[in-house]
Amino acid sequence: MEHKKILLIEDDTILRENTAELLELEGYNMITAPNGKRGISEALREIPDLIICDIMMPEIDGYGVLEALSDHHKTKHIPFIFLSAKTEHKEVRLGMDMGADDYLTKPCEEEDLLSAIRSRLAKSTLLQAAGEHPQQLEQEATTGNLKNLPELIAFLNDKGELQSFDKGELIYEQGDRIHQIYLINSGVVKCFTMDENGKELITSLRKERSFLGLEQLLENGAHHESTAALEAAELLVVSKQEFVDILQDNQQLTLELINLLADDINHIKEQLLQMAYGSVRRKTAQTILQFAEILNDSTQDQIRISRHDLASVAGIATESLIRTLSQFKKNGWIAIEGRNIKILDLQALELME
Repeated sequence: MEHKKILLIEDDTILRENTAELLELEGYNMITAPNGKRGISEALREIPDLIICDIMMPEIDGYGVLEALSDHHKTKHIPFIFLSAKTEHKEVRLGMDMGADDYLTKPCEEEDLLSAIRSRLAKSTLLQAAGEHPQQLEQEATTGNLKNLPELIAFLNDKGELQSFDKGELIYEQGDRIHQIYLINSGVVKCFTMDENGKELITSLRKERSFLGLEQLLENGAHHESTAALEAAELLVVSKQEFVDILQDNQQLTLELINLLADDINHIKEQLLQMAYGSVRRKTAQTILQFAEILNDSTQDQIRISRHDLASVAGIATESLIRTLSQFKKNGWIAIEGRNIKILDLQALELME
């Protein structure tokens, strides 16, 4: 009987040696690497049956290892288990969303590790016995037939993972590694950056059927801005690699997404020009209209929005915005009840100079 080959990537020398010895006693052929860079090289050279990988390592961390091996046709189907001291739910979810088959936390019971290894190897064997990765072939047959944005959105509704975010909850932060693409299924999301003084600047508002993360789709670095739910939101999530694979199979769809990005960029440019050159009164009026359009189907409905978020989009100080809102209310152009703002004179706001 052929012994399965396992690659263990771990920077802690004692833990690496002890784990390797344990698995060798169980009959596995062990290959080890002290960091992510060496681990990638060993994986491509040896093509192991399974990979166990730490996350916090020098050179390249575990997320980088998984991303690199997922991109390579020789290693993309190898079962991958994270073994890490990072226990936060966000870290576990990120690891699984990136495509890891399992996530074990240190210290790990020997039987838990052995059970995970047996399970993942058995699954891999069954898939190979059924054919050359039939799930992948089925997915390729499906994704290769997407012709336009509505079909892509329908596909994501069927195949994407639905994640819920409460009002104010961060979706990803500026500087986070780019692993996923998001489609807003419901709710409103704000994109923002922080200046050197820690002041928040909202760069755009996104609503239902809008994508997040496309601007950095082909980068292996980090997000250029943060995103958070402006109100309770549900997002459909797919891995960046899966999204890239879809685009590679569908040229017309790629062109439609380029046009969509161009429209988004033009909209953001208009907003930035308004922030740079508009008067405080005009900035305030245009921002109210913008929020009304995003949050409601009708500009006659009330919008519930914080003064801070209004000021961030308008690019003015909160104190200046409050004074301007008071003047608008006095003139009868808007009504204010707590956080609720209702437009009473749409034309006055539209013609504001």
